[in-house]
Amino acid sequence: MLGRLSNCRSGCRAIASQPRRAFSSPRSMRGGKCAATGTNLIALDFDGVVCDSCGESSLSAFKAAALLWPEIFLTPEAEARKDELVEKMRAVRPVVETGYENIVQIRCLYEGVSVDEMLASWERMLPARMSQWGLNRAEMVQLFGSVRDDWIAADLNGWLAPNRIYEGVAEPVRTAMGRHEVYIVTTKQAHYTEILMRDMASVPFPPDRIFSQTVSGRPKGEVLAALAARHPDAVAKIFVEDKLSTLEKVARDPSLSDWQLYLVDWGYNTLQERARAAANPAISILDKRQFEQLMAAEELAGLTAP
Repeated sequence: MLGRLSNCRSGCRAIASQPRRAFSSPRSMRGGKCAATGTNLIALDFDGVVCDSCGESSLSAFKAAALLWPEIFLTPEAEARKDELVEKMRAVRPVVETGYENIVQIRCLYEGVSVDEMLASWERMLPARMSQWGLNRAEMVQLFGSVRDDWIAADLNGWLAPNRIYEGVAEPVRTAMGRHEVYIVTTKQAHYTEILMRDMASVPFPPDRIFSQTVSGRPKGEVLAALAARHPDAVAKIFVEDKLSTLEKVARDPSLSDWQLYLVDWGYNTLQERARAAANPAISILDKRQFEQLMAAEELAGLTAP
């Protein structure tokens, strides 16, 4: 059995040691054939897998909210509560699908919605509040992007500072890029992902290998299918995510049954979600040591936690 890591900084609850399904080697590594002899197709989520962007996205949300609702957020009261709101934003980060939702979240939290309530009902709360406040998704996406663009143009280092690349992740990604077909499939806008990979991870990532859902809204499952069609000779197809609901959707799609699905134990997910993943035979949980080995296509069977 493998122990779990504690990751309060990434927006997750503190994780105590608990049973989990033993990590099994990918199918392409079984039966005497090692994936290192061929090329794997690897799709990585970005926020929650490679980058902890919660600090930046929360501060950008506060800036955007100040433009959208100046009567609320351009006040001494809101400024005095900024640190409190940013901390709560970290706690509710696991339920965010796309960046613009942060703007709605920060107003909900300002108005007294609790962290537990948001974690339990965000899927219903988001459209209800969007309707209540007369918000349009496309306009919110544009607003959130323009706030980030203005911040980057005025102070790139200031925009980078609240982000962090997870320790022990950048080098394995670099290794995988030298051996396999690696893509980033993310809800973050592509040019922000490219900047963070280049300037924070020191890994120049080809922009044509970053697939963003922010504008298109295209489900990740569709992107995975397109990537599989692009690389029909891949020895293994590997999808690494921190959002359990995304992996569960992929697992339910018979056309994607040959993808090996991995939930990282350092990203934006909760103790309850990890327990649910451990009970799903289609999903394996990765710690950082196993992630490093997976990116290097090393044999993973029989691993135990450090």
